[in-house]
Amino acid sequence: MDEIDAIEHEVSIMGKRHAAGIEALKLVQKNRGWISDDSLYAIAELLQMTVSQLEGIATFYNLIYRQPVGRYVIHVCDSISCYLTGYQAVSEAIKAQLGIGYGQTTEDGMFTLLTNACLGSCDKAPAMMIGEDHFEHLTPQSARDILQQLQQERGKKPETTQK
Repeated sequence: MDEIDAIEHEVSIMGKRHAAGIEALKLVQKNRGWISDDSLYAIAELLQMTVSQLEGIATFYNLIYRQPVGRYVIHVCDSISCYLTGYQAVSEAIKAQLGIGYGQTTEDGMFTLLTNACLGSCDKAPAMMIGEDHFEHLTPQSARDILQQLQQERGKKPETTQK
């Protein structure tokens, strides 16, 4: 099923074209990795929405990416629960391991690091999400171990860039 067919399927479920906006964005992002301006315009036209309406949806949801991201997008929760249970130390360990700051992507395109206001793991804080996987009760060492495992799967330590 191509993207247009998949979006039309979502429209048939939602009943109204504009109601399928977030699902359309998620479908295109799943195939392409992020939502380019061209993709945004095409989706808006298909759903008979204005580009501004769809952009509003895209920028509201922090899991829709409007610029290229790495193979692994890391969302580190910075809610008050995570902050009080070790967020800062975990955050510093992740940044040091990857050699990048928030909003940056490693030079090899493997990791993008972002914050997230809440991952719904307040009772298991600190937490992070990589792709669809949640990691909870993090320590600086457990966060480094998770990243090292992903790096080893790729076979090399990522080169970094400061943007």
